[in-house]
Amino acid sequence: MRSVSTIILQRLGLGALTLVVVSLVIFCAVEMLPGDFAEAILGQGATPESVAAIRDQLGLDKPVTQRYFSWLASALQGDFGVSFARLNFASNFGTSTNTHQITVADQLRPRFLNTLFLAAVAACIAVPLSLTIGILAALYRNSIFDRVANVFTLTSISSPEFFVAYILILFLAVLNPILPSLSNIYDTMDFAERLKATLLPALVLTLVVTAHMMRMTRAAIINLLASPYIEMARLKGLSPLRVILFHALPNALAPIINVIALNLAYLVTGVVIVEVVFVYPGVGQLFVDSVKIRDMPLVQACCLIFAAAYVLLNLLADIMSIISNPRLRHPK
Repeated sequence: MRSVSTIILQRLGLGALTLVVVSLVIFCAVEMLPGDFAEAILGQGATPESVAAIRDQLGLDKPVTQRYFSWLASALQGDFGVSFARLNFASNFGTSTNTHQITVADQLRPRFLNTLFLAAVAACIAVPLSLTIGILAALYRNSIFDRVANVFTLTSISSPEFFVAYILILFLAVLNPILPSLSNIYDTMDFAERLKATLLPALVLTLVVTAHMMRMTRAAIINLLASPYIEMARLKGLSPLRVILFHALPNALAPIINVIALNLAYLVTGVVIVEVVFVYPGVGQLFVDSVKIRDMPLVQACCLIFAAAYVLLNLLADIMSIISNPRLRHPK
C-alpha cells in the first residue's frame, strides 16, 4: 500500500500545483478585463483625484505582482477580500471614506450552497439513470432499446444548454405549468419547495450529462464481454444480467468512475448558463453579475472556486480509480 499512498500524494501535489497555476491565469485574465472599477463607480464626472483616492483605498495602485501574492496568500486562508460593488463611498473634495464592507466570502457562501444543492439534485437523478440505461443498453446491445437510447443521448448532448432549458420551460412551465420557470430560492424555504424550484434546472443538467455517463458505461461493459472470465461465467449457466452486474461491471468501474467524476465536476462548474436562464441564485449567476460590474474580487473568487471544485473532483476520480483497480493498487 506504500506505492498506492505515494501515487495518491503525487496526485494531490499535482492538484495543488495546478490550482496555483490556475490562480495565476485567473488573476491575469481579470486584470486584462477592459475598463476601470474606480472610474465605473464614480461615473463620467469623476475627477482624477477621486479616482486616485478610490484606487488607493482599494489597493489598485499597487504593483500587479504584489497584489497577486497578497490575494493568493489571503485566498489560501479563506479570505477572498471585500466586494468592490458592495463598498459605499463618500467622496468629498477628492477624498473617499469607506462606510460599509461586505466580504466576498459572505456573498459566496449562500450562493455556493445553492449551487451544490442544484448539482446534488441533478446528480441524484443523472447518475442512477445513466448507469441503468448504460447497463440495459449493453445487455440488449444492437436492439431497438439500444438504438433509441443512443439517439436520445446523442441528441441531448448535441443540443446547447440554453436550448434544452427553453424547451423544458415551454413544455413543463408554459404549456403544462407543472414546475416554475424561475428558480426563486430563499433561506426560509422548506426542502420540498426548494426541491420543486430546483427541479427544472436540475432536469436540464441531467439531460446534458446523462449521455456521457451512459455511453461510457455501455462501452466499458461491452469491451469486457469478450473476456475469458465472462465466457466462463456464461458457460456456468449464469443469466446475462447477473454476468453483467456481478462480473463485468465491477471490472469496468475505473472508466465509469472517471466519467462520473468529470460530469459531477461539470455539474458544479458548468452551471453558469443554466443558472442565468432560470435566474437561479448560485455561483454562476453571481459570477455573471460580477463580470458586468467588474467586481474583481468576486470574479476571481468565483473562478477559483470553480477551478478548485473541478480539480478536486478529478483528484477524487483518480483516487477512486486506484482503489477500485487492483492493477493500480499493486503496480509492478
